[in-house]
Amino acid sequence: MEPLQIVVLAVLQGIVEFLPISSSGHLILVPSLLGWPDQGLAFDIAVHLGTLTAVVAYFRREIVTLLRAAFDRSAKEFPLAWALAFASVPVAIAGLLLADLVDGPLRSPGVVAATTGGFGVMLWVVDRYARGERTEQSLGMKRALAIGLGQALAVIPGTSRSGITMTVGLAVGLSREAAARFSFLLAIPAIGMAASYETLQLVSTTDPVSWMTMLVAASISAATAFATIAVFLRIIERAGMWAFAVYRILLAGVIVTVLV
Repeated sequence: MEPLQIVVLAVLQGIVEFLPISSSGHLILVPSLLGWPDQGLAFDIAVHLGTLTAVVAYFRREIVTLLRAAFDRSAKEFPLAWALAFASVPVAIAGLLLADLVDGPLRSPGVVAATTGGFGVMLWVVDRYARGERTEQSLGMKRALAIGLGQALAVIPGTSRSGITMTVGLAVGLSREAAARFSFLLAIPAIGMAASYETLQLVSTTDPVSWMTMLVAASISAATAFATIAVFLRIIERAGMWAFAVYRILLAGVIVTVLV
């Protein structure tokens, strides 16, 4: 990979992983527009590890609290800890059952355009009419399962893991900031499982691995993702989701125009 491709795709992944705008849509469209070859599995693993590092670093205090609370029923964060665990199950099952479809027929520009635009409209509608004030601590298992089932849909390219989990979070009564925080915390097991699966695939191949490229890509995506999380949480309660929804609809139109 050329240095420019490494930097652009790593920065792009760091931004779009946590914004509700479809990472797969961007990572399919940008290389196609610029005529770049596929970045390869090792690069995908590197940027996933970078974004995982960023979200763990940002929520490090909350993570320690949640791990302790998971084994203490009297702890304030006990329900949230198990809500996150419970909500992580559907995407693991969906990933295992639909792996061949996701890597094959579903990974097409037409599917990505449809899900990017369709779920963008859903995000706008829910953000426009939902008036949730619930915090993530008061979510409950039923609402957590609903968000987890939404996250399972994110195995379909173009859906956006963060986008669908925030959409469902808003729909079940969370405030914008609470929906975003729960989505980001839920990303930790989800990205961890995805990176583990990709690593197993990499081990079974004979493709050469550029460790320096992986290190640079992971570092860039980590720094970008950390900044993205920090800025998003500061502005989302005031700004709302409408701009992201409109952007998704426009992105879907570009994908259809350029690639379909």
